[in-house]
Amino acid sequence: MIVAEDIYKKFNDTVALNRVNITIPTGSIFGLLGPNGAGKTTFIRILTRIYLSDGGTVLINDNPLNELNARKIGYLPEERGLYKKMKVGELILYMARLRGLKTVEAKEQMNYWFGRFDIRDWSDKRIDSLSKGMQQKVQFIIAVLHRPEFLILDEPFSGLDPLNTEAIENEILELHKSGTTIVFSTHNMDSVERFCERVVLIDKGQVVLSGTVDEVKQAHKQSLYEFKCREHVDFLNERIAKSGTVVSSELKSGVYTVLAKLNTESEADGVLIDIAGKVKLTSFCELLPSMNDIFIESVKNKNEEL
Repeated sequence: MIVAEDIYKKFNDTVALNRVNITIPTGSIFGLLGPNGAGKTTFIRILTRIYLSDGGTVLINDNPLNELNARKIGYLPEERGLYKKMKVGELILYMARLRGLKTVEAKEQMNYWFGRFDIRDWSDKRIDSLSKGMQQKVQFIIAVLHRPEFLILDEPFSGLDPLNTEAIENEILELHKSGTTIVFSTHNMDSVERFCERVVLIDKGQVVLSGTVDEVKQAHKQSLYEFKCREHVDFLNERIAKSGTVVSSELKSGVYTVLAKLNTESEADGVLIDIAGKVKLTSFCELLPSMNDIFIESVKNKNEEL
C-alpha cells in the first residue's frame, strides 16, 4: 500500500500540491485523474523520488519512502525517455542495472518480455528506427523489467494504434492478476471506466473527489431513469409527470424510450407500482453519470469556487 499524507510541493510562487492525502491500496487498479496542470505529474515524481516534497510523508508498505523501497515502483512516463541512438537491448539492460538487477537476471527478464511482445529480433535495432508504438513497448518493458510491486502508467495508450493498445492492455491486466498494483494517470475516462476500481481527482493541487468508481458515481447521480415499453407510453408519461419530469420520449423500432428525472430516488418504486399491469415494460434502469461527466462537472465546480 502507498499512503501519501499532507503532501505539499511548491515551485517558486506556485503551489503544485496543497496538503494532498492519497491512499493506493495494494492489489488495486487505481485512477489518478485531473486536468492538465492539476498536480498529477508532480505527485508521481514525488512517489518516484524525482522530486522531494516540501512537506508531508509517503509510506510504502508502512515504511517511509526512500531510495531503496522506491525500487518497488515502476514508472511508464507519458513522455518517452529513450536514448534514441542506443540499441534496444543495450538500453533495456542499462536501465535494468540502474534498477538494481544483475546482468544475468536482466537478460532473462528482457528475453521474457521480448517473447511476450513477439519482438525477439529487436535487440540490435536502434531506438530511433522504431515507430511510436514500438518505442512504447520498449518503454513498457523498461518500466516492468524489475518486477515492481507498484506500476505507475502515465497515459500508457497515448498515440497507440488499436493493436498496440490491446497488447499493452493485456499485459497490464496480466500484471494485475499476478498481484501488481496499477496506478493509471490518464485523461481517458473510458480507460477509467474499464479498468479502475478506485479513483482520486486532483485539481489546482488539491483532492476534489476520491473513492471507488461506484461510490463516486452514486454520489453524483441525478435521479435519472430510463423506461422502455412497447405500448401505453402516454399513460407512462402521465404517471412520470406526477413524480418528476419527462426529459425525452421517443419511438424507435417499435420501442418507446422514456428518459425521466424523478424528484426523489424513492419515486421510482412508486412509478413502477402504479404502472404494473398497465404498461408493458421491456426494461427499466437507473442512469448513473459517466466518469467523463463527473470529471467535467467536478473541475468546473472547483474552478467556480476559486
